[in-house]
Amino acid sequence: MSRIGKLPVRIPSGVSVHIDSGNVVTVKGPKGELKAELHPEMILEQTTDEVLVKRPSDDKRHRELHGLTRSLLANMVHGVTQGYEKALEIKGVGYRAALQGKNLVLNIGYSHPVELTPPPGVEVEVPAPTKIVVKGIDKQVVGEFAARIRAVRKPEPYLGKGIKYVDEVIRRKAGKSGKA
Repeated sequence: MSRIGKLPVRIPSGVSVHIDSGNVVTVKGPKGELKAELHPEMILEQTTDEVLVKRPSDDKRHRELHGLTRSLLANMVHGVTQGYEKALEIKGVGYRAALQGKNLVLNIGYSHPVELTPPPGVEVEVPAPTKIVVKGIDKQVVGEFAARIRAVRKPEPYLGKGIKYVDEVIRRKAGKSGKA
């Protein structure tokens, strides 16, 4: 039995979960609404304050989907109650970020500023010129947009210049020794 899959997904007060045919799940909470189509072979059983995910058989494919389905459902419930947040940090002389309306404008050593438009449901904050915070209720969309920001100028291993996640550790390399 999957250790993750067998855990019930607790539904906090103020959150409603509706399961339609074909395992189309709609989760509504204080921060918004998420809708996802989970794998139709998984069995979702809802009680008043929790949802339990069961698998139809012990096949390898069903064992794989068991924990995944439960995690996707738990991420939806967490998203509509608390939301998700990814923080990024810019390192480098003259590198900075700014907001123009809803768009994020990055000046990071290219001949032109790079402008990124966040997808719907994602909010971007720039508390300091070298800090970027991406917020939203959908874990996947928040992570993808943060990865797009980071991909504009990945941190390089010699000086550490670029855009990195706040909790990311950049492994540094030694430069040239200069001796022949």
